[in-house]
Amino acid sequence: MHIETLVVGPLATNCYVVSCPKSRAGMIVDPGGEAERIARYVQEARLRVTWIVNTHGHADHIGANAALKEIFRSAKLAIHPADAEMLAEPRLNLSLITGADVRSPAADVLLTESDGVEVGALGFRVIHLPGHTPGGIGLYRDASTGGQGGVVLSGDVLFAGSVGRFDLPGGDPDELIRAIKARLLVLPDPCAVYPGHGPATTVERERIGNPFLQ
Repeated sequence: MHIETLVVGPLATNCYVVSCPKSRAGMIVDPGGEAERIARYVQEARLRVTWIVNTHGHADHIGANAALKEIFRSAKLAIHPADAEMLAEPRLNLSLITGADVRSPAADVLLTESDGVEVGALGFRVIHLPGHTPGGIGLYRDASTGGQGGVVLSGDVLFAGSVGRFDLPGGDPDELIRAIKARLLVLPDPCAVYPGHGPATTVERERIGNPFLQ
């Protein structure tokens, strides 16, 4: 498995391109902007994009959905059902705040807790992580298949040394902390955490040292 991090857009969103070296299948997670740059990486890496997954519906994570769906037409666009309305509604995805008017195509697939996402030979399990938005999700590949304790793409829920905002519409601080403790901190300590912004971390590092989780 290879995970390429492309920092995109004015809010420095981590867009991840996850690829299976055996099949050359690829998954784009949280394409918040700079569609041409993301597409260029995919094409230069000779990947076949099968999924475009949004960990939640905020504009800085869905901004390039429409352009990438035009380029990779066979890719399935996916999001949790609780955030699905945000895709096409600038008021809900908060793009109206900046005047960007972000509108994404509707999702092809609605992902819920424990659903599977397969990228070639790679398998990921959906973890529902509400609190930043009602439909926040993470994508987890366990240690038995992921090596090094597994990996989880956590969206804007858990960061290195911090947690996601809960003061935006649909946010809930109690729900956010509860989801992190019950569904992320129970993962193996070596599990790598790839957040929606900022550097990668591990479950152990955040369980021990994250001041918001003590």
